[in-house]
Amino acid sequence: MSVIRVPNAKVALSTASVYPERTPDAFELAARLGYDGVEIMVGQDPVSQDVEVLQRLSDHYEMPVLAVHAPCLLVTQRVWGRDPWVKLQRARDAAHRLGAQTVVVHPPFRWQRDYARDFEAGLARMREETDVVFAVENMFPLRARGNEVVPYAPDWNPMDYDFPDVTLDLSHTAVSGSDAMEMATKLGDRLSHLHLADGVGTTNKDEHLVPGRGTQPCAQILERLAGAGYRGLIVLEINTRKATSRTERIDDLAEALAFARLNFAASTTAT
Repeated sequence: MSVIRVPNAKVALSTASVYPERTPDAFELAARLGYDGVEIMVGQDPVSQDVEVLQRLSDHYEMPVLAVHAPCLLVTQRVWGRDPWVKLQRARDAAHRLGAQTVVVHPPFRWQRDYARDFEAGLARMREETDVVFAVENMFPLRARGNEVVPYAPDWNPMDYDFPDVTLDLSHTAVSGSDAMEMATKLGDRLSHLHLADGVGTTNKDEHLVPGRGTQPCAQILERLAGAGYRGLIVLEINTRKATSRTERIDDLAEALAFARLNFAASTTAT
């Protein structure tokens, strides 16, 4: 007889998923739809940068902050200062105060030479000082006229580097043309954080579609992780900015959560 087993991993909503709505709206919608918590995308929204306000939102909506995404994007280069190590320290401190277990971080940009040179060793030093996990996210190269440009150092892909914790983003695997299943298999226990989204592999376009609407093996990844007893975090990081109404945005967020809940299950044979 087959038995369906659902491992004990939480499903969170990235606050980026409600844009152009704001961080407080993400807490409200996550609570309304039944998410287990939120991942804070620290960005240009002042609320996303304010730990005190975030704590009040978490308490009000009874929505725990489960992860903090450090401000690593081009558009957030001045958020929490310009020093990338200070950004990570502030993200770590925010995670401590909010009770989050994970800080998501991107590889350095190539022009951040000193930061890039010390990135692996620096993260190792920070890990010795905290229980917070720093999960380095896979990014993607840029392509133009047959040429490939990698804007990250040491690389866009953390697979072959000594990072004990990695965030696998399934929209980014679509852009890079990577085999997401192969990456998940090779990462093994190092895959401690999942950004669940989809994409069709459009050149240089990071789509973050609702899972199931693109070409990435979102369902298979969830099933594989469930079978392996995955205990990390599953974060829906989707793009709803083209939603024609708030109702459509809510429907997309509900569909994404339902997809995750449905597919994060392992079938075992009972005797």
